[in-house]
Amino acid sequence: MRKRLKETFAKLFPAEGSVRIYSSFDIIGDIAIIKIPNSSAAKPETIAEAIMARHGNVKAVFVQTSGITGDYRLRSLKHVAGENRTVTVHRESGCCFAVDVESCYFSPRLLHERLRIARLVQPDEVVVNMFAGVGCFSIIIAKHSQAAKVFSIDVNPVTVAFMAENIRRNRVYGKVVPLLSDAKSIIETRLQCCADRVLMPLPEKASAYLPCAVSALKKSGGWIHVHAFEHALKTENPAEKVKQKVAETLAVLNVDFEVSHIRVVRSTGPNWFQLVADVHIK
Repeated sequence: MRKRLKETFAKLFPAEGSVRIYSSFDIIGDIAIIKIPNSSAAKPETIAEAIMARHGNVKAVFVQTSGITGDYRLRSLKHVAGENRTVTVHRESGCCFAVDVESCYFSPRLLHERLRIARLVQPDEVVVNMFAGVGCFSIIIAKHSQAAKVFSIDVNPVTVAFMAENIRRNRVYGKVVPLLSDAKSIIETRLQCCADRVLMPLPEKASAYLPCAVSALKKSGGWIHVHAFEHALKTENPAEKVKQKVAETLAVLNVDFEVSHIRVVRSTGPNWFQLVADVHIK
């Protein structure tokens, strides 16, 4: 389906970067969100028509008119076609997630990463998700592993309300604990030395919050999954750059650690990447 849509874009916009237009849209539930390059002459209505023609499940199309900004990681949206609503239900890995795409951060592009982490979780582990959003990582872990508890933290009250609804929808009561707070604050007051595994799926705060993540781990150690944005030219290795930055931060804490694996999650722009580092604190 997406291959045919890519071919459609190439026909509609032969004189410009149809690939850029194609790669800049997401489908969340039955809502499509498109980003149009500033240099593009393509009309949002034309793109929306093509998407809705190829994806029969899409009921609404919005164009993103700003970057993702602020502590809540929100973006401005403008309605283009279909139903004028921003609340939808997204299905992924056997779970369903209610979300308001205008009031909550959500990325469908982390699908494989969420399932990868869930498969790493061992029986009876306690997990702390420092930047949980509407609960995708947390709930998928609860459904696809035998984790004992997942503490699911977010600072956005609207997001946490949707998280609570998603916990009910997916029947993981008691296993996933929604917490409205800044991650640093609640770890310092309630979640010191409790976790076997800590998730940090917010690249913008990786370095600043990494010491806090370490303090959430049990004295016996555990795992931290650190997301980061990195710029790398063709002659550079983004994984090595992230590994060096993580090592520099942890060296100050005087802990024994190993960066066991780093993978590129996705490309976020020309020479920009989102990566995740699996860090073992021994």
